[in-house]
Amino acid sequence: MNEKKWSVDIVIEEHDSEEGGSKTRAQARLRTSDTDTLVGIGRARRNPNDPEIPEVGDELATARALADLSHQLIEATVSDLEAATHGRVHLTG
Repeated sequence: MNEKKWSVDIVIEEHDSEEGGSKTRAQARLRTSDTDTLVGIGRARRNPNDPEIPEVGDELATARALADLSHQLIEATVSDLEAATHGRVHLTG
């Protein structure tokens, strides 16, 4: 069996918004075994009228950062395949 380990570190920053409420920014940093790094960014903003539950902003910003990271990883895969095959690639299911 050939096993590889990739790591994702998530850094979350929260600060008060000038409009009221708070803003949360998450950064998901993927490091592959080849030392390649991709970084996904996600943001969330709490409406000043909503209750202050910091975990909600953390979760939403992190989910968005991971979704961004996922899209970047798919794009990198397509790019690598197109470079290897010298042609267009269409990923399916």
